Amino acid sequence: MTTPLAAEDLSMFGTDPWWLVLIKAVFCFAFLMITVLFSIVWERKVVAWMQLRVGPNRHGPWGLLQSLADGVKLMLKEDVIVKKADKVVYVLAPIIAAIPAFMAIAVIPFGPAGNEVSIFGHRTSMQLTDLPIAMLYVLAVASVGIYGIVLAGWSSGSTYPLLGGLRSCAQMISYEIAMGAAFASVFLYSGSMSTSAIVEAQADRWFVILLPVSFIIYIVTMVGETNRAPFDMPESEGDLVGGFNTEYSSIKFALFMLAEYVNMVTVSAVSVTLFLGGWRAPYPVSTFWEGANHGWWPMLWFVIKVQLLLFFFIWLRGTLPRVRYDQLMKLGWKVLIPVSVVWLMLVATVRALRNENIAFGNIVLYVAGAVLGLLLLSFVVDVFRDRRAKAAAPAPADSRSFDPMAGGFPVPPKPGQSLPPVPRRRPRQDRDLVASGAPDTAPASDGKETDGV
Repeated sequence: MTTPLAAEDLSMFGTDPWWLVLIKAVFCFAFLMITVLFSIVWERKVVAWMQLRVGPNRHGPWGLLQSLADGVKLMLKEDVIVKKADKVVYVLAPIIAAIPAFMAIAVIPFGPAGNEVSIFGHRTSMQLTDLPIAMLYVLAVASVGIYGIVLAGWSSGSTYPLLGGLRSCAQMISYEIAMGAAFASVFLYSGSMSTSAIVEAQADRWFVILLPVSFIIYIVTMVGETNRAPFDMPESEGDLVGGFNTEYSSIKFALFMLAEYVNMVTVSAVSVTLFLGGWRAPYPVSTFWEGANHGWWPMLWFVIKVQLLLFFFIWLRGTLPRVRYDQLMKLGWKVLIPVSVVWLMLVATVRALRNENIAFGNIVLYVAGAVLGLLLLSFVVDVFRDRRAKAAAPAPADSRSFDPMAGGFPVPPKPGQSLPPVPRRRPRQDRDLVASGAPDTAPASDGKETDGV
């Protein structure tokens, strides 16, 4: 088991000269922009391959410059501001959405915290900066980005963008709660909120092995946080005609798209840092190669892990259909938040017992017994509740029929159920054959059908 760190050593940060800090900041910005340009082309290529299409193949070799051409095209389009828009907020909203997306990368470590590399003769760490509460800083800047989307929908002066902004706000807030609980489990095991200290705590074993439930919760929440399929409800074209960015064009529309893809890279980098060992080499490589975690090599492992998570985003978009909004919110509030809170309590209990030097086997028995007891209690409560509900409910007229619109939206019948009869006109043999455009008449008195004239 991983033991918590006594205290993180952040003395190596803040000692770089100003020109080196500037170089690091430019590198972080360039890393995000190049990764975004590549991810857009990669997404279109992968989805085209999954759908048996060709994909981008005109701009540059193998279509690699397609995303750059799209960006230039957006900047050259006419910049339109609608008449009913609040112009100041309307212009500031894309900026508010884009800037926080770039800020979180400042505390992500690309390599060890020590003076591992030399840049123009100056030894430095492969990280812009670090904080004792770096992960709280990441959560804070991610929350600020929500304001850009909400203000964009409100300032457009239109109904559909306003609905898209509100839906996005509700979605991000609900999924950030579960995300914060997943972070707290990592804090308990690492003993720190510093990103460099969290990576150092995974020297023996990655947290994805120790905290698999937290990793799964974070993977789901990061998809919902970035408004990506199957949780792309704020931009569901079929419902909202584009969502919060309906009234935007040109460079302001491009900023919203840029913020979405930068957020994809940021949440992937955070996932790598918290659960996948950060810049550390994978298990087979680190065992037979001592220099895998030194020099410039850690940056390679970090980039590979980030690209694998970006491929996961792309794979989800090309595989899963969009969920309904009620399913989206039900997953966030009724599944992810309760599971994350219960898992956090379980992790805290294990850590407290380990601090008391209780054997790990006894901890497993205690925890398993508590979980089985809760499951048994839940089963007994459900049985008695179902019996009480069945006794109080009136007997249906036809147990095999059901109302497909009872829940507010049409659903198909389950096995053993049948749709209610559809009201139709009387059978054809009971009606007369009439000429086209003539009124429907009663059957003939002799029982024979009357021919149309």
